[in-house]
Amino acid sequence: MKKTIAVGFTGASGLPYGMRLLECLLAAEGIHVQLVYSQAAQIVAQQEMGFKLGSRPSEVETELSARFNAPAGKLRVYGREEWFAPLASGSNPPDAYVICPCTMGTLAKVAAGMGDDLVCRAADVVLKEGKKLILVPREMPFSVIHLENMLTLARAGAVIMPPNPAFYHHPQSLQDMVDFVVARILDHLGVKHTLMAKWGEPQPSAEA
Repeated sequence: MKKTIAVGFTGASGLPYGMRLLECLLAAEGIHVQLVYSQAAQIVAQQEMGFKLGSRPSEVETELSARFNAPAGKLRVYGREEWFAPLASGSNPPDAYVICPCTMGTLAKVAAGMGDDLVCRAADVVLKEGKKLILVPREMPFSVIHLENMLTLARAGAVIMPPNPAFYHHPQSLQDMVDFVVARILDHLGVKHTLMAKWGEPQPSAEA
């Protein structure tokens, strides 16, 4: 059965996590992906990855589909003011929504129920419809305000997943550390992956 998973990019540092997540979702079978991003995410994409995340959703959709070799129709990109997008309404919500990375400002707006753009409105829809919302907040240290907002959202059913890589799998590269975080997100989405072995299982060989 096909699942629809939405991904939101915001202006926090950590866009490599979001792009790797998008790549893995587009490679997974039976997954339809919806993408929305903030204006600040466009700046971070250029700064952290040298990637131009344009302002025309249709062009970004074409470019990302080609970048990740995704079949036509698997990815849909929506503008942040595109109120007729499916994920703006409880009548057609995605099965899950991941904001990765998530700014503290976005987290605060979602916690307060402020859906003044599609990034936040989609989160409001997912929560009210009882779907899975995963937030990947990239900030340190957390203030009391940040923590209280996270607690509010956790109580509402959201999953708070700060991108904290582990070291028990002996990462050999920055990509290994990114993959650890993305693997945990995929686990919570119920999406199969081969990014890393689960705890207690042998690590995949270098040739795999």
